[in-house]
Amino acid sequence: MIERWFPCTEVSEASSSGWGSGNQEAALFTWFAKRPLAQAKAAVLTSLLPWPEDVEEQRRLQNLVRRAMAARNGMNAELRAEIAVAHPDGASMLDLFSGRAMIPLEAARLSVKAYGIDYSPVATLAGQLLADFPLQDWSDEPLLPFAARQGLTFSGGRLLDDVRAVLDEVGRRHDEQIAEVYPEVDGRRAWGYLWASTLPCQECGRRFPLTGAVVLRHPKPATGDPGQHYCIDVDRQTGRFRATVHAGAPTGQPTLRAPGSSKTGAKSAICPFCNHVHSTALHRRLSAEGFREDVLLLAADLDRDYGKSFREPTSDEFAAIRLAEEMLAAEPPFAPGIPAKPDERIPVGNGSVVQPSLYGAKSYGDLCNDRQTLSFVRLCRVISDLGIEIMVDHGISEKYTAALVGYACAVLVRKMKRSTRGTSLMVYNDGRSTGVNHIFGNEASISFSYDYFETGLTDGPGSWSSLVERTMAALRSQTGRAAGVPADISRGSATSLPIRDNSVSAVVTDPPYDEMIPYSDASDLFYVWLKRALFSTQPLFCFTADPDGVQEKAEEAIVKKFRARSTHFDHRTSAHYDDMIAKAFTEARRVVSTDGVVTIVFGHGDPDVWHRLLGALTRAGLVLTGSWPAKTESGGSAGSANIVTTLTMSCRPAPPGRPAGRANLVEAEVRKEVKARIPMWEATGLAPSDQLMASAGPAMEAVGRYAQVLNHLGDPVDPAHYLVVARRAVEEAAAIVIDHLPLETFDERTRFALSWARLYRRAVAPRSEARWQALASDLSTDELKGILEDADKGVRLGYAKNWKGALSETSRTIDVAMAMAKAWPEGLDAVAEVLVATGRDTADNYLWAAIGYLSSLLPEADPDAVAWTSLVRGRSGIGAVTRGVVSAQREAAKLKEAANRQPSLFDTD
Repeated sequence: MIERWFPCTEVSEASSSGWGSGNQEAALFTWFAKRPLAQAKAAVLTSLLPWPEDVEEQRRLQNLVRRAMAARNGMNAELRAEIAVAHPDGASMLDLFSGRAMIPLEAARLSVKAYGIDYSPVATLAGQLLADFPLQDWSDEPLLPFAARQGLTFSGGRLLDDVRAVLDEVGRRHDEQIAEVYPEVDGRRAWGYLWASTLPCQECGRRFPLTGAVVLRHPKPATGDPGQHYCIDVDRQTGRFRATVHAGAPTGQPTLRAPGSSKTGAKSAICPFCNHVHSTALHRRLSAEGFREDVLLLAADLDRDYGKSFREPTSDEFAAIRLAEEMLAAEPPFAPGIPAKPDERIPVGNGSVVQPSLYGAKSYGDLCNDRQTLSFVRLCRVISDLGIEIMVDHGISEKYTAALVGYACAVLVRKMKRSTRGTSLMVYNDGRSTGVNHIFGNEASISFSYDYFETGLTDGPGSWSSLVERTMAALRSQTGRAAGVPADISRGSATSLPIRDNSVSAVVTDPPYDEMIPYSDASDLFYVWLKRALFSTQPLFCFTADPDGVQEKAEEAIVKKFRARSTHFDHRTSAHYDDMIAKAFTEARRVVSTDGVVTIVFGHGDPDVWHRLLGALTRAGLVLTGSWPAKTESGGSAGSANIVTTLTMSCRPAPPGRPAGRANLVEAEVRKEVKARIPMWEATGLAPSDQLMASAGPAMEAVGRYAQVLNHLGDPVDPAHYLVVARRAVEEAAAIVIDHLPLETFDERTRFALSWARLYRRAVAPRSEARWQALASDLSTDELKGILEDADKGVRLGYAKNWKGALSETSRTIDVAMAMAKAWPEGLDAVAEVLVATGRDTADNYLWAAIGYLSSLLPEADPDAVAWTSLVRGRSGIGAVTRGVVSAQREAAKLKEAANRQPSLFDTD
């Protein structure tokens, strides 16, 4: 079916919210990418269902799939029956880059034997928790002793109730073991603690705290909440400081402040003792060289009236910090080679992913303070000991133990997400109570903050009990779904699959997208703690050949991105990625049945990445047989792609004896294929910019019909050329007419500008999109100067005030329009000077059509829209002034010529 039809509209509509988004499934375990459930379900169905010759049968199956896309379990029984008919020997499906196993989950729910393989042990665990354990029958397992003690009645099902019992027991034991370092004050424990790093002032030598914000709770006059803030009070004689809490809006400033001219967000550190300013580079260097020390500033209590209330710590709370340091130093190792405090090194060059390494962190044990570290050490011991207890003492099977301990580890991971020096205080100004941020606020990059928040042992945000509730809600959603068969999720390499040739019905996979997400580097923090929690019940999880003791990366199929000035070399280059992806696709071709398809979900904005993907498919001996766009992404900031549209592409082994293609004929095929798809794309609701992304599919299909494409000289043509041809075909098919003038009749530079404005207006677009558009317009990136300008995370249509080109009679129409808008604030004479310098006038239809079109696309308040709109309205007046300027210039020229002809009275010759 996927080679002839795909429910593009339904996938696009369901991917953004509700069941199709997969948000409920993603809540079970922290991971860095998720395939929308709607797309996973549609890809599995259309890869396994047939495409009958009978038109009525085609429509019946299409309608069945459409109805299935309306709900999580929609039409599952009917679909199982159809798949069974199509695969009488049993259907099977493989995802060789399974991640959190969204694709295998949907296959398993349809009773298809699903296999998921991932290179990361953390991702493998996440996949088992989602697509394996909830679908198992655990009714024969012995009862948990503490479940009976807690009085559970199995009302939610065996797995659900046992997981709840285990999580509650873990929380109870952990609280007992760690209670003495979180003392009670006035009969209750603090919700958490605000910390700050200190550095020695390079002027006065005193240590001072680095604080980025002083607001603790915004005032809410409607509820009578005065709000809270704090100040750093200093004693210049003793060199001591302390944080004091005050009601109301802040009156002072934090010690970390951005210079008035800073546009980068970088902040200087100002010593409150002597006001000496430490530049960003200086305080980062001091921190990286080990001069940074932590200090407790404030404690926070749960408040019935205000949500959270802050206060100064008591002497007992300061003493508890010292006790935690002593207890951590005495903690024995978990096993030989696994010390209590993680000593696994942060790999060199990882500053962009593990930001604390830029501030002095050398190992993953450096990411928490001592009390946080002690808490995680004890939590891992409780999980490990409980696992051994239920398996050895109470006869729980190894598989069920792995499940129960695994869900405890899921909560551990989510607690880690809100429990390091990267966890900042979240102070809302919209009525919500103050909370805590998580360490992945910048997508898959672990953050660092000089001032950070440590959660305590209450049931507030970030606590074990609050995280348990979310885990249970996500698991309840999974166990409440229609039954299927458990998926087989295992760790392995996509380049060497432990599967027989031609043995799976279909391969459906969502491979890594180049350098978009550094999966293993971002999850190594989880891995080092999971090793400690699982070493007794799942010892294989702890085995790694990586010299730093973290997850292996030798065969990870990503491109590792580094900071611009990094000198570190990593083997995960573009060449490595291309090689791994080609080998993985080759393995997919090997294991799929002779009549099966390899379905690949992919999206990226960079033309080079698409070029390399096409090369990987070619090397793997696969050709595209179908491609279907859907709006499945949020357009976030992960990586450089910033994508919204992804393609679901079907492939088959390249047939033997493919002919060579002639370049001109293949180009015609590409244009024909693209233009034939546009009505479907428009019906799906794809915006013009998304249609440009979608055009890669039919281009790759057309090129794949030939062993190679040769030009008129017999030389091979780079297949990537046809990706650009496809984009041009989208523009041509749009048949854009501007004031009765076809877009293609404008000069190439103006055509680019008008097309860009049509697609993006003044919005910021990825730089890769500018490269695509430039290629399609036969322009170099240098030729885009004056049209586009840099913006945060991309480029946008430039403002006329920043235009700096030279004017002449050869100036392009867009440059004249920019110069006119720039001159508009100076008056009509200045505008007329532009027209005269470029030999233009009010009769130039192309110029005025471009100005009118640009003004119609931009917001009314946009300064250039205001200028262009005014120019259009004053066109006749501008013409009169221009004619006056021309007349004046001609008269001046005549006078000058006459003066040159008249001899000087003082000539002596």
